Amino acid sequence: MRDLPAALADKDWTATILTPSYGMFHRLPGAKRIGAVRVLFRGKDEDVDVYDVPGSEPQVQNLAFEHPLFSPHGPGRVYCSDEPERPFATDSNKFAFFAAATATWIDQLDAMPDVVHLHDWHAATYAVLREFGSDYRQLRNIRTVFTIHNLSYQGVRPLSGDESALESWFPGLHYSHSALGDPFYPECYNPMAAAIRLTDKISTVSPTYANEICEPSDPATGFIGGEGLETELIKAKQQGRLVGVLNGCFYNGPKGRRPGWQRILNIASEQVEAWAAADPDNAMHKLAQERLASLPKRRPKHVLTSVGRLVRQKAALLFEKLPDGRTALDAILDDLGSQGVLILLGSGEKPFEQQMLDVAKRHDNVLFLCGYSESLADPLYRAGDLFLMPSSFEPCGISQMLAMRATQPCVVHGVGGLKDTVKDDRSGFVFNGSTPTEQATAFVDSVVRAVELKSTHNDAWQKICIRAASARFSWSESAQQTIELLYDNA
Repeated sequence: MRDLPAALADKDWTATILTPSYGMFHRLPGAKRIGAVRVLFRGKDEDVDVYDVPGSEPQVQNLAFEHPLFSPHGPGRVYCSDEPERPFATDSNKFAFFAAATATWIDQLDAMPDVVHLHDWHAATYAVLREFGSDYRQLRNIRTVFTIHNLSYQGVRPLSGDESALESWFPGLHYSHSALGDPFYPECYNPMAAAIRLTDKISTVSPTYANEICEPSDPATGFIGGEGLETELIKAKQQGRLVGVLNGCFYNGPKGRRPGWQRILNIASEQVEAWAAADPDNAMHKLAQERLASLPKRRPKHVLTSVGRLVRQKAALLFEKLPDGRTALDAILDDLGSQGVLILLGSGEKPFEQQMLDVAKRHDNVLFLCGYSESLADPLYRAGDLFLMPSSFEPCGISQMLAMRATQPCVVHGVGGLKDTVKDDRSGFVFNGSTPTEQATAFVDSVVRAVELKSTHNDAWQKICIRAASARFSWSESAQQTIELLYDNA
């Protein structure tokens, strides 16, 4: 949402980003109120303020929609947690209201856009209002496309019977159940499925992921595919509406020197201290402080890094049990021994955070930084020897591109965008397997093989590093494909 619009602007497209303010964007320096829109939601008229907010790319306009419903739990909370029996309830209210606000705003513009580009389930309800809303007739003349960033999150809610339900948001909406219903839960509304059925073109963020989601998921083999929507996606592909466009990366920034070991420790220490001050009882921050104090003052022979969310998609293979009973991560750390250290930056689901803490307690050669910090992530991409990204599935992935750009080869699972960007034994190391156990075993073997290559065949290792840094996945090419495959009417 930051980089593609800028790349489109370089190709003479006028790009405008619409986003909820989340109670904070409209307060940013330079934000200017440019108007308001009255939105019918839950049978009531709601006044939504619209702000023009300066962004990192001056040629791209950013419009933030402000209303208390966009920050129900306070400013800055993009996502909210609900009880297990009501998943997505609060967030669905917020994003359904956002869809109504943007649909009303666009419908009232003096000059209509050529294309409206929706992203994931959060924006999908716009397609429903475009198709069935009697107040949005102009929207039907605008080409509307939909990008799937992660099919595993679909935003499913009831059609009725709950305050967070389609008929509660839009009472009196005359809709087709076959267009909006969930394939498995007929009493539910599936925003992701609706957008797949109703938009003019659909894209995913890598070509391989576009193929994978046309096959049913198979948890027994560890394969994550269509997640119940494969029939709809196969139909879209047969109609020529489904394409894969690989996300990009910018390569025009300053190279910068590789951060020294002591600098990495200092940056990490400052960040952990800030986290600990805000959450003094957090056991993960306490252990990180202790580990930072005990790590060697000189750079270890091997520095492995990993930056990403600790969720099932990203972390399950780290903790998958091997035939000998160890987790994959335990086996990697055992093999590294005193010769290396793993620095892992990430937070996410509590069970995975706890598992990571347990591993960190067992091994003194791992530094677990439970959180996220851009100022810490960037040095880690540039300072590490080998980047670990064992995602069970990966629609595209950006971390591997950032690591490769910084001359750090990656060990990745051969799925989705990882398969499209990393070439085994050329620009990195790719593992596969027909079950989660086989995948975890292959993951460990690939890490051991990479570390051994670095230790014993420096020339071959340096060639892999150079190929990783030389690989190019440009936003310019992504923008051109987006124009040709999604925006053009041909």
